[in-house]
Amino acid sequence: MDASDRGMFRMLIKALTERMFKHLRKWFVTRFFGHSQRRTRLVSKDGRCNIEFGNVEAQTRLIFFVDIWTTVLDLKWRYKMTIFITAFLGSWFLFGLLWYAVAYIHKDLPEFHPFANHTPCVENINGLTSAFLFSLETQVTIGYGFRCVTEQCGTAIFLLIFQSILGVMINSFMCGAILAKISRPKKRAKTITFSKNAVISKRGGKLCLLIRVANLRKSLLIGSHIYGKLLKTTVTPEGETIILDQTNINFVVDAGNENLFFISPLTIYHIIDHNSPFFHMAAETLPQQDFELVVFLDGTVESTSATCQVRTSYVPEEVLWGYRFAPIVSKTKEGKYRVDFHNFSKTVEVDTPHCAMCLYNERDARAKMKRGYDNPNFVLSEVNETDDTKM
Repeated sequence: MDASDRGMFRMLIKALTERMFKHLRKWFVTRFFGHSQRRTRLVSKDGRCNIEFGNVEAQTRLIFFVDIWTTVLDLKWRYKMTIFITAFLGSWFLFGLLWYAVAYIHKDLPEFHPFANHTPCVENINGLTSAFLFSLETQVTIGYGFRCVTEQCGTAIFLLIFQSILGVMINSFMCGAILAKISRPKKRAKTITFSKNAVISKRGGKLCLLIRVANLRKSLLIGSHIYGKLLKTTVTPEGETIILDQTNINFVVDAGNENLFFISPLTIYHIIDHNSPFFHMAAETLPQQDFELVVFLDGTVESTSATCQVRTSYVPEEVLWGYRFAPIVSKTKEGKYRVDFHNFSKTVEVDTPHCAMCLYNERDARAKMKRGYDNPNFVLSEVNETDDTKM
């Protein structure tokens, strides 16, 4: 190895070392300081709202118990299953105590040594355990036939009727709550996905903000409607600071923004014109902006006819200026359309004006250059020049 080869080898090692340290430094900063630099979101990427309510009065909290059905549906599964098990076990044990009390008052228990011709209120209740088993058999209508109510006690007959009615109510409420939570359209929204990033590029000669959305099921969302809200802190002319001030963002596809044919992934776009809040932003100033773009998709589930809503949000770091989405729909040799979700959030860099004002100023300048003006009073006449001067 001569001197030139050794020099090139050292330069290569130096370049690789610098690149390695650069990646390590980037990973270290992202790993340990990335969380503190993240922007606060109102809506997470999966649609959950980051908000809490403080100083709520006790009387206001009682409203949640008035609307007990919605409260139970909104509970997490671990709390719901706890209530489910507690409701049944608690009712069985409570009525077991009542059946034991009836047998105790009527002196049907073996400890009272009843006569041979004694007719108990409930046959074969010998203690608290057998009373609990009879309560369970009565409420869930098992009916083994070993224990039964006699006509000796009116109290026992009334208690039997009351437990049967209350048991039907508990079964209806708890089973209905479980079924309603399983079939909530909120779970259907999990199969609607948005692209990780939003992009800004030209589309149809106009500067647009584009987002890709896909339905992972073959069943459609009927009457789909998509729209957006731009959240940012603003200060009014009167000096009032409004946190989370909302501005409407209109999203459309080529056929409009309502009744989407949502059989394949769609690219929705917002035209950045003079009325858009993105009009005064540029590629250089976009990362320094402080806003959150929340996108909503409403629709009716085809199989259950229930209305669902899908939400996601984008912060300035997730809006890529000068990119477009890679194509994902192709046609196979068999004549079927294939969607490649590997490229769902993949972006491709394209030539894009660095601001919307530049694009519109450029278009206006070109229009003025092509524009002509006619003067009807202007007449072009030919003049023959003659030399009247004689030498």
